[in-house]
Amino acid sequence: MSLVQEFRQFAIKGNAIDLAVGVIVGAAFGKVVSSLVGDIIMPPIGLLVGGVDFADLAVILKAAIDDKPAVVISYGKFIQTLIDFIIIAFSVMMGVKAINAMKRKPEPAPEKAAAPIPPAPQEQLLMEIRDLLKHKA
Repeated sequence: MSLVQEFRQFAIKGNAIDLAVGVIVGAAFGKVVSSLVGDIIMPPIGLLVGGVDFADLAVILKAAIDDKPAVVISYGKFIQTLIDFIIIAFSVMMGVKAINAMKRKPEPAPEKAAAPIPPAPQEQLLMEIRDLLKHKA
């Protein structure tokens, strides 16, 4: 089998196509979630915390000299990214929870009739005596 034929079989298999569709939809969904967080959720949070922009927080290790840029640890950008991640993860969790709630729940299987409970030994003995007396009469 030639390399081209092997590649064609691989590319046409359902798994490869499903993976490609998943990646494309996932990328588009990532943009939607990023917009949700950046454009809808973060502005009210920024208003609540007084307009603090974490991205501006940094420690300057070495100031800029002439044409050399400053050496900076931008821990504020990390904090902002961490907050964005928590909000995105929570939003995705709530979306998945909503989708799962909308899914149809399978109908429960009908319960099998329980086997009758056998009578107690005393009752069994009394029933045998009754049957014997019926036959004698």
